Order: sequence, then C-alpha cells, then structure tokens
Amino acid sequence: MPDPRPTPMQPILTLTVNPALDLSTATEHVISGHKMRCGASRLDPGGGGVNVSRVVQRLGGRTLAIYTAGGPTGEAYRRLIEAERVPTLAVPIHGNTREDFTVDETTTGKQFRFVLQGPELTEAEWRLCLALVADSLPAGGYIVASGSLPPGVPDDFYARVARLARRHGARCIVDASGPALAEALAEGVFLVKPSRRELGLHFGTTLEGEESEVEAAAALVADGAAEHVALTLGGEGAVLASESGILRLAVPRVQVRSTVGAGDSFLAAFVLRLAQGRTLAESLRAAVAAGSATVTTPATELCRRDEVERLEAELNIRAADGIPAE
Repeated sequence: MPDPRPTPMQPILTLTVNPALDLSTATEHVISGHKMRCGASRLDPGGGGVNVSRVVQRLGGRTLAIYTAGGPTGEAYRRLIEAERVPTLAVPIHGNTREDFTVDETTTGKQFRFVLQGPELTEAEWRLCLALVADSLPAGGYIVASGSLPPGVPDDFYARVARLARRHGARCIVDASGPALAEALAEGVFLVKPSRRELGLHFGTTLEGEESEVEAAAALVADGAAEHVALTLGGEGAVLASESGILRLAVPRVQVRSTVGAGDSFLAAFVLRLAQGRTLAESLRAAVAAGSATVTTPATELCRRDEVERLEAELNIRAADGIPAE
C-alpha cells in the first residue's frame, strides 16, 4: 500500500560569487551624446544563484543562498534580500558588490542591458565561499552554482564545487558559460542549463536548428559531462537531454515585457520540482512556466507564484491531453 505521507522536500543551496545590485529604469529614446530623462527606477538583488533562491522561496520551497557582499552596494544588496526574507549566508569581501542596469526604451519596446564587471576577489575570499558551501551542503539535496565568476576566481571554481557536492552526496547544478562551464563539465555535474549561444560556444560552433541543438545537448550526456542538460531557447522553449531521452517543450503564449531573470526562474522551478520528487517532464513544464511568467513582468522583477502555477497547470493539461504547448 503506498505511503500517504508527502515526500519531504530535499533542500536547495545556491551559490553566487558575483551578485549584482540590479538597477532598472525607462526612457523614451536612447540617444548617443544626449541627456536622457528617465522614469522611476527600481532596485533588486540580482545574480544567478540569488535569483534562483528568491524564486524557489516564492514558489514555496526551502533554500539557503550563499553570496558575496562588499562596500556600500553590498550593504544595499543585503538590505534588499533580507527584506524578502530569503535565508542567506553573506561572505564579506573588500571590493564593492557590482551593479548592473537595464534601460527600457518606451517608444520602441527595446531593452538595453549593461552588465558590469565584478570586484576582484582574493584567494582567501573565494576559498571562504567554498568552505561555507562545504559546511552547508545538504546530503541528498542540491547545490546550484550560478552566474559569472569575478576577477581573481579561478576558472575551475565550479568544478571544485562539483567535487565538494560529490563528496557530500549532493547533486551539483551549474549555470555558467565559457571556461567556467567547460571546467565544470570536465569534472562532471548533475545538470547544466546553457542557452543556445552558450552551448554553441562550448562546442565552438553555431547551433542552428532543432537537430544540432538536440545533438549538442545529448553529446554532453553521452560523454558523462552532465546527467541532464536543460537547453533554454528563449521564445522557442527548451530541450532537456538525459539518459532517458530527449524532451522538448514550447513556451505558452505570453506578452513579453522583460527577459531579465527568466533563465534563473526557469532553473529555480526545475530544481524545486525535482526536490519535491516530481518527474523530469513535470519539472520541465514548471521551469518553462516560471521562465514564461518572468518575461511578463517589468524590468528586473521576477515571477509571481500565482502566474507560475496558472501556466504550469495549463502546460500539464496540454500534456495530459497530448497537445504540445504553443
């Protein structure tokens, strides 16, 4: 007889060594050489892993976010994330936490995103990040290492996180690009979430068409570099490759306002549903729902739980009826 008690959720730890204080605003025209009067501005605590934790919490999950913080921007960052009541461990650094800014051009609907370089971390600082990860890793749970590496941090940093995860019986998920991604894949991880461009750069090619996308994602699984590859394709949906085969899902029709944070929201919902004991297909539908819900929000705002659950239910109904998402 099946156990009627719900399966306890496995814990989720996130790591962000290059967080960003996200500033967003809007102006009528972006014109070189002119002062551009902007509207109201918005501040959010951004960065891959932190955004994952923020969305996991919004969707009812348990999470702990480890991140670096320094200087006046780091203090502002702390206050913002504490206001959201996300459980955190902050690693103090000497440099200033970086800022990113996004400008929406209201007359055209175009969005301009400026991603600044992070502060240089000392060896003592990035090693402290690893030590906190080792102390906090949930046995049987998940560690999501996400975002760019700031100056001073070695390319194999995420590979080191993967080794720690393996040693502690946790599953490592990496969302990165370039050398950091390559080093992590050489070590072997549970899941990676590249975009089409990032995966193409990894293989030194341009992925054009469904066949090349699937082949590239499946190659990482076949080589043992990752047990699962969640390839995000923007408005074309996502592909999930694993030993059990290939899943492909289109996005639901939504009005796109801003793509900032969509990939982080996708990853957050995916790992949360896995941690709740859901299947890969169910987790993928939740991920696409969360990414789609985020693009409907303005500027750097992330998804809302009610909208994610509405889209997720819609995708689940389509799947039950054998109708592909459009």
